[in-house]
Amino acid sequence: MKFKELVKQWEANASTPNTEHEMRIRLPVYDAAKIAALAEMFPGRTQEQIITDLLATALDELSASFAYRKGEKVLEHDDKGDPIYEDIGLTPRFHELTDKFARELLEQREQP
Repeated sequence: MKFKELVKQWEANASTPNTEHEMRIRLPVYDAAKIAALAEMFPGRTQEQIITDLLATALDELSASFAYRKGEKVLEHDDKGDPIYEDIGLTPRFHELTDKFARELLEQREQP
C-alpha cells in the first residue's frame, strides 16, 4: 500500500484487525504532534491506528525498495522464454523471517 492509498483508506474509515502483541515506543515530540494532528484530521482513527497504519505502509514500501539480486538458479521462464532467476537479495530473507515471526505471533495468540 502506498501512502496516498492509506489516506484514502483513512477517509473511508477502514481498519484491519491487530495482534495481541504490543510494542511500546517513545516518539520525538514533533512526530507525536503529527500523529495527534492526523488523529484530529481523521476522527474515525485513533492515534494507535494511525501509527499502526503508517508503520505498515512504511514497511511495505521498505520491502518494495529492496534491490533484486540475480542468483544462479533459474526458477522459471517468462512468456518470451527468457529465464527468471531467483532473487538472492534482501527480499527473500525478509519474507522468510516475516513468515517465521508471524507464525510465532499467531501461535502465541492461540495459546490459552
